[in-house]
Amino acid sequence: MTDEDRPRGAAPEDAIPDEVPEDAVPEGAVPDETPDIYGAYPRLTDEQIAYLSGHGSRRSVVPGEVLIHDGGPPPDFFVVLSGSVAITAHRGTPDEELLRVHGPGRFLGELSLLQGQVAFYTAHAQEAGEVLALPVDRLRALLARDPCLGNLVLRAYLGRRAQLVGGGVGFRILGSRYSPDTRRLREFAARNRLPHRWIDLEADQEAEALLRRVSVRPEDTPIIIWREHHVLRNPGNAELAQLIGLSPPMAPHSHCDLLVVGSGPAGIAAAVYGSSDGLTTTVVDTVAPGGQAGTTSLIENYFGFPAGIPGAELAERGMLQARKFGTQVRIPAEATSLEPGHGHYRVTFADGSETLCRIVVLATGAHYRRLDVPGMERLERTSVYYAATVYEARQCGAAPVAVVGGGNSAGQASLFLAEWVPRVHLLVRGSDLGARMSRYLVDQIERHPRVSVMLDSELREVRGEDALRTIVVAHRRTGERRTLDACALFVFIGAKPCTDWLTGVLALDDRGFVLTGDEAEARAAHSVREGPGRGCLSLETTLPGVFAAGDVRSGSVKRVASAAGEGAMAIHHVHDRLARTAAVPTHPSGATQSSGAPHPSGAAPAPSGRSAAPGGDPHISTSPARPHHPRGRSI
Repeated sequence: MTDEDRPRGAAPEDAIPDEVPEDAVPEGAVPDETPDIYGAYPRLTDEQIAYLSGHGSRRSVVPGEVLIHDGGPPPDFFVVLSGSVAITAHRGTPDEELLRVHGPGRFLGELSLLQGQVAFYTAHAQEAGEVLALPVDRLRALLARDPCLGNLVLRAYLGRRAQLVGGGVGFRILGSRYSPDTRRLREFAARNRLPHRWIDLEADQEAEALLRRVSVRPEDTPIIIWREHHVLRNPGNAELAQLIGLSPPMAPHSHCDLLVVGSGPAGIAAAVYGSSDGLTTTVVDTVAPGGQAGTTSLIENYFGFPAGIPGAELAERGMLQARKFGTQVRIPAEATSLEPGHGHYRVTFADGSETLCRIVVLATGAHYRRLDVPGMERLERTSVYYAATVYEARQCGAAPVAVVGGGNSAGQASLFLAEWVPRVHLLVRGSDLGARMSRYLVDQIERHPRVSVMLDSELREVRGEDALRTIVVAHRRTGERRTLDACALFVFIGAKPCTDWLTGVLALDDRGFVLTGDEAEARAAHSVREGPGRGCLSLETTLPGVFAAGDVRSGSVKRVASAAGEGAMAIHHVHDRLARTAAVPTHPSGATQSSGAPHPSGAAPAPSGRSAAPGGDPHISTSPARPHHPRGRSI
């Protein structure tokens, strides 16, 4: 990333130091070592190295010896004890580039090490020396035991991933800016913070030569180029995810205690608390962690982060925490149906796979509604966005943009985009900017010289052929129309719940949000809720053992903090439900109860506290009833 690419006020993790000042070499560093300006390359203390040495092995390395292979899983956590190690992108290709150099006391790796992804670079010994190697599983246990060391490594890895994403490292996406599949692949990579670089088929001079080199015709794009020789032609998101190890491929038939559908703040919180309480937990999402929060450039009113935190980073931290407790993550995985069985639920996915589980937490959230104005359908694939992150901002260039909406998301997007473009037109349908927007955002917007607020305004038309050029805005009271220049349109109007796949399965309100608690109980079939202890818990749906949390739930507060709180509270209710069903000795038909459904087998729990699945299915584990707070909760 160059200074021109970096926005004013960008997070320091996005900055990549280019060279080392001659007088800035700290004690113990090698002369060409990359400086640790932003905490991404800390040096371990002697005490920390001694602590790690008791759990790893030392070995000598020779110049040129490869420790981490580009495209392969990082084998170990390495600490440089002597000599130096170079980090190189595209090693052995015409695009080879030296990224970093680490000397004694530095450790190698980035988020891929903790997330199970492949490495996006090569690490090789630059000179003879010695390294300390620890298996990744052992490292995870040590970091959990030593919060100080864990925070040091996590902060460094988050910063390194941000630098890789901003530096054009990783796989390449070659395709046309007018192709919806190119946009799909780019958005999937950006939402999952995967290091990559886009090569514009129309604008980049290297595109034609690269296509010849990999023997691909322009009409066969978009393509993914990975490690020079590996080419995917217009792959699906799942194929790209499998290539870089985003998550292991889903087995045709899997099982777990708790399935969390959706990985926004509510889903991540549910996964963290569920897995930390000992439930075998799987979280799935169609696109990426974070939900709408993950597409927010900076969340400033989330407690504990006085300087604010990017939504994507908050989601990334939460997912790392969930993985630490054993949560299995499946992305992408689009749930298509939910069916109750005998003591379990069966959730099927778009790829034909299915998961059996005892409890389901629905945290699928909502997405912004589309605008129905002339010209929108034609420009939707190139110039209309429903998120405002670095990915979207980079598409705008040096031209004005328009933001439609009067809530916090629209306000946050306007302020963020104003750091990239010369003018942001904020179109608000109401007459008061503060009616649905937090005061701190209103104050910042009113002071910002590059944000123009247009109250009582509606978008009436978008104009342009292949890309947006101008918009037509009308004043709601006077009818006066104005034509404004805009290269992109950002839409944040209302929310439509992601519940199409639940129609006819659960009770929904008139807007499609999931009913819970008393409202759900009033709509539930008597046969489902009959018997003692069958009352509907406050986050429970019309199906016992199926809970809804966050934006997808009818009546929820659409804030990040409340969504995370509901995700945590859902797990509290999970234990309540398990305790209630365990306390009911028989079903009216005479069958033993478990997990809120008939237990035909009548099997008693094993001494370990688990038993075979209802109906004799050995794949579904059954946890005993737990108290409401099974263990101290901390995150």
